[in-house]
Order: sequence, then C-alpha cells, then structure tokens
Amino acid sequence: QVQVVESGGGLVQAGGSLRLSCAASVSIFSAYAMGWYRQAPGKQREWVARVTSGGFKNYADSVKGRFTISRDNAKRTVYLQMNSLKPEDTAIYYCNAVRGYGDYWGQGTQVTVSS
Repeated sequence: QVQVVESGGGLVQAGGSLRLSCAASVSIFSAYAMGWYRQAPGKQREWVARVTSGGFKNYADSVKGRFTISRDNAKRTVYLQMNSLKPEDTAIYYCNAVRGYGDYWGQGTQVTVSS
C-alpha cells in the first residue's frame, strides 16, 4: 500500500515562509517524478511545481522565484520551500508521485496566508 503524506502546512502572515514536506512510501523513489499541486476554496486544483527523476525542476508562473522544489531520494521525501507568501497562496497543497502507470496522491496540507 503506497502512502503519500504531506506535512508542514499552517498559518503564516503575508511575506512569510513555510516549508512543506512530502514522504512517499514508493519503491525506487528516485524513479518517480514528484509534484506539488494546490486547490483554493471554490477553485480547481492547479499545478505548482515539479521535479523529475533526473532532477529537472519547473514551476507555475504564479510561484516562480518564490517557491523552490527539492527532493531527497535517500529520505524518499520532496520539499516545497515557499517564500514571500501571499494571501492568494492560501490553499490545500497536495503532493503527487508519478511513474509510468503509478500515480499517487496525498491527503493534502492546509496553507493559510493572512494579509
């Protein structure tokens, strides 16, 4: 049974920082592309950032320059460092692990940014 578990969410003031973590109990974690998505109230889930198995990273325009995705294959964990947070970053943040037909999601962690 694969588990994907996010942590690190919380309440922060605008301009602050948070670091999200996602631990995935998949075999050969290094072979998975890992991504972060978010869903704000009343909106569709949107992609935030992604890191491939080879370490290539890309970001949504809305977070570029403020968020940084990284991975630690030894710990089977991916991180999302979020700086200069804005109220519009408020959402539930989800982690996604993808490899071939394997596509796994966590339950999400709430991030709330107050103005």
